[in-house]
Amino acid sequence: MVNINCFNCCLSEEKAAKKSLKKSIQEYRDAKTITSFANISFKSDSSRRRYIVEEIQKLGKGNVSAQILTFQELCAATQNFNPDSLLGEGGFGRVYKGKLESKNQVVAVKQLERNGFQGNKEFLMEVLMLSTLHHPHLVNLVGYCCDGEQRLLVYEYMSNGSLEDHLLELKAGARPLDWRTRMKIALGAAKGLEYLHEKADPPVIYRDFKASNILLDDDFNAKLSDFGLAKLGPTGDKTHVSTRVMGTYGYCAPDYALTGQLTTKSDVYSFGVVFLEIITGRRVIDNNRPTEEQNLVAWAQPMFKDRRQFTLMVDPALEGKIPGKGLYQALAVAAMCLQEEATARPLISDVVTALGYLAQDKTNEECVEDDNDEDGEEQQ
Repeated sequence: MVNINCFNCCLSEEKAAKKSLKKSIQEYRDAKTITSFANISFKSDSSRRRYIVEEIQKLGKGNVSAQILTFQELCAATQNFNPDSLLGEGGFGRVYKGKLESKNQVVAVKQLERNGFQGNKEFLMEVLMLSTLHHPHLVNLVGYCCDGEQRLLVYEYMSNGSLEDHLLELKAGARPLDWRTRMKIALGAAKGLEYLHEKADPPVIYRDFKASNILLDDDFNAKLSDFGLAKLGPTGDKTHVSTRVMGTYGYCAPDYALTGQLTTKSDVYSFGVVFLEIITGRRVIDNNRPTEEQNLVAWAQPMFKDRRQFTLMVDPALEGKIPGKGLYQALAVAAMCLQEEATARPLISDVVTALGYLAQDKTNEECVEDDNDEDGEEQQ
């Protein structure tokens, strides 16, 4: 079985001795204002637009970097939303590549569907979250537009697309991600969650952690995007936030799906799912596979307990080029994050520490073979 000590050994004495990472964020001192803003309804588009601008400026204490952009500006930036500039689309709407001439900056413009999944509440929450939270592993919100019925969000352009593009929808002839790059991406995404969970005050629960929401720059540095479902976490003596279950099927923690009780450990479970996708190259739900392999987590759980099957879980595209010890440690991290009980899952800061070792490991990068002991003795 996966040796949990592989996870614990990654935690340094320095890490264990560190004080809490929580720090107050000036913009989040008035949690009630943000919560009420998320739930408010508006009588007209003009009052909505005015309220958005006023609240963002108030909450940002004048430090909000996101610009208020007009629909005309964004039409010019995307050449009238030219289909040739389309980067992707989903239930939220479409994303186009464009260029803001006023800033001489290449951007990604997300045009929300008027009747799509992401409504006004999600739009407002995303503007607020990305206007007041800033970190190297969170995508930068350049600006937003709420002219009339139009709802658009403008982000920094991430040239390498999403993790999903390189891991689960690799184009023919494209080079698959190597092991070290995969660990680098996982580490960056985990650092983004760590900032939300342990440095933002109150904490923020991302609630939609998946491969398509992890964007990559030129150097494959990961940044979290799409904060429409983000939720302020519990404060004071509260242990959870009760909310309607939202997210993507397969990535939701079982405890959250059953009870609607949301905690930061819900995000840790989702991270475990994505990390397992990174290791295996498999989608969390894949109906094209044999019945017993269609649900990635259900397929992997029994294999976690048998070291002789570890190499069978690795993405064939890696051609076995993985540090031997790194595979065991990576699977230990995934197994810990995917614990059924939320309290048994690690803090995301501990995951960051463990992944820090895996991302820097340059030893033993020979092909991993089935070098398990014949009796299947557990790795020590």
